[in-house]
Amino acid sequence: MARRKKIYEGKAKILYEGPEPGTLVQYFKDDATAFNAEKHAVIEGKGVLNNRLSEFFMDGLNAIGVPTHFIRRLNMREQLIRSVEMIPLEIVVRNVAAGSLSKRLGIDEGTALPRPIVEFYYKDDALGDPMVSEEHIIAFGWASQQDLDDMIALGLRVNDFLSGVMIGVGIRLVDFKIEIGRIWDGDFMRLVVADEISPDSCRLWDLKTGQKLDKDVFRRDLGDLADAYTEVARRLGVLPVNTGKLGKPTLIN
Repeated sequence: MARRKKIYEGKAKILYEGPEPGTLVQYFKDDATAFNAEKHAVIEGKGVLNNRLSEFFMDGLNAIGVPTHFIRRLNMREQLIRSVEMIPLEIVVRNVAAGSLSKRLGIDEGTALPRPIVEFYYKDDALGDPMVSEEHIIAFGWASQQDLDDMIALGLRVNDFLSGVMIGVGIRLVDFKIEIGRIWDGDFMRLVVADEISPDSCRLWDLKTGQKLDKDVFRRDLGDLADAYTEVARRLGVLPVNTGKLGKPTLIN
């Protein structure tokens, strides 16, 4: 499609003006970042894989009644989405101890949690996306108590869906993050899952071997990130065709 006005560019995606009012075009880049963008590489084909995987997950959520901003995929790297008012929070749902939770609480990585734990992080790169409490969120006006209740419910529903899908292909859903946006219809507002759902935003481990199939491969230098994402796409049956060899990462100084 013809290139339109750029609205926003983040670390992994670019948003362009959409073809109709209330829509945007979301473009998936090949960039991979970690540690608040201190580590950066370009992984050929990563954007294509994440576009297909996010389409798969968002379509699945829409089908079971979990509202999302996703409308349809446009091509190998772009999808049409609804324009939403983003809530400045990341909602993290954890099933297994890993990452910052293990570091904060001294819990061995891989320990199954007694129940899914929902955490909130304030989206601010300059501050390192700090963890915040519900009291902070309400006090600073980022969301209301009703919004919080709805976001927790959405996070747990997404967790149920993703966990089931992943177990079906031999993958353990360790944790994931989502972002939530508001869609207004006159005076009526509803919350929807926005941004993306992909191995960039989930921790995924092979059920039998524990092999990591997510961005930790890049964070921890555990191998080829493109191979890990390709394996997830292959198991889910959404591997793009005729894309050629995805190639090796090109480091950016």
